[in-house]
Amino acid sequence: MHNIPILHLISLLFFISCSQIKYSAWETLGVEKRDLFKREVKSVKENQKDSVESFQDALTRLKEVYDFDGGDLEKSYKKLNSAYERSKEDAATVTEDIKELNKVAVDLFKEWENEISEISSKDLKRKSKKQLNETRTKYEDLHKKLISSEKKMEPILSKLRDQVLSLKHNLNSKAIAGLKTEGSRIENDIEKLMQEMTASTKEAEELIKEL
Repeated sequence: MHNIPILHLISLLFFISCSQIKYSAWETLGVEKRDLFKREVKSVKENQKDSVESFQDALTRLKEVYDFDGGDLEKSYKKLNSAYERSKEDAATVTEDIKELNKVAVDLFKEWENEISEISSKDLKRKSKKQLNETRTKYEDLHKKLISSEKKMEPILSKLRDQVLSLKHNLNSKAIAGLKTEGSRIENDIEKLMQEMTASTKEAEELIKEL
C-alpha cells in the first residue's frame, strides 16, 4: 500500500524530466514553447479537419446502406465498415492531440508568468501580462470547445459500431429496415458534431493568426 504513492511520485518525476528534456532539446534548435504551442494548435486543427471528413464519409456510407435498392450489399457494408474504422482512428488522433496541446499550453503559460515577474519595466510587465491573459482566455475557450466535441465522438462511434456489427451477419433488407430508426439519430448526431468541430477548427485558425 505504501508503495503506491512512491510509484506515482516516480512516474510524475519521470514525466516532468522527459518534458524538460524535450523542451531543452527543442530550445537548442531555436524552437521555444510558444512555437510548440502554435504547432500543436495547427496539428489539432488539421486532424480535426481529417476527422470531420471521416465522419462525413461514414455518414455518406450509412445513408447508402439505408437507401440500398438492389446491387452488392456486401460491398456497401464493407465501405461503411472502412469508414467507421477511419473515423475511430482519426478520433483517437484528435484526442491525443488535445492532450498534447493542453500539456504544452500549461507549460507555456507557467513559463510566461515566471518571465513576466522578471521584467523590471512596469509598462512592459503590464503589456505582457495583458497579452498573456488574452491568449490564455482565447485558448481556454478553444479548449472547452475541443473537449465538448471530443466527448461527442465516442458515443457516435459506439452507435456506428452497433450498426456495423448488426449488419455484419444480417445483410438483408429486413435488417436494414430495423436499423433505420436509430440511423436517423446517428445522422443528426454526426451532423451536429461536424458543425461543432468545424467551428472549433475556425477558432483554432483565429488563435494561430494572433500567435
